[in-house]
Amino acid sequence: MPIVNHFIEIETKQGINIHNITLQIQELIESTSIKNGQALVFSRHTTTALAINEYEERLLQDVKVYLHKLAPESDRYLHNDLHLRENIPPDEPMNAHSHLMAMTLSTSEVIPIVDGKLALGTYQSVLFFELDGPRKRTIFCQISGES
Repeated sequence: MPIVNHFIEIETKQGINIHNITLQIQELIESTSIKNGQALVFSRHTTTALAINEYEERLLQDVKVYLHKLAPESDRYLHNDLHLRENIPPDEPMNAHSHLMAMTLSTSEVIPIVDGKLALGTYQSVLFFELDGPRKRTIFCQISGES
């Protein structure tokens, strides 16, 4: 069974932003000979996440409000006591809220591939969540299966 590894790079904006990466994953699949199998999509950062859901503007705004309620940036977090932490870079942000948001979501998704296409439902998209932007982010995509 062939296994093909790819990276998707995204430049994100300030704060929480949600990117639809479905098309990029589908294009990676089409660049392989794999017709049936699966695509593993993995976020390589502790303040980002992945989910499969609807990519609709009003829902995306609801998601952002929901995440801010779960972990308000203004709350007190021990992780943000930068002066008490060891070996942190000088540009380390106070981003405990972003870590907590990421932990409530997921770092990976596995999507079936059928006849060379992602087997997503009608309203499903693969969404990448930036929770601590702006940053340059890398998403790992491993496509495996049979031709």
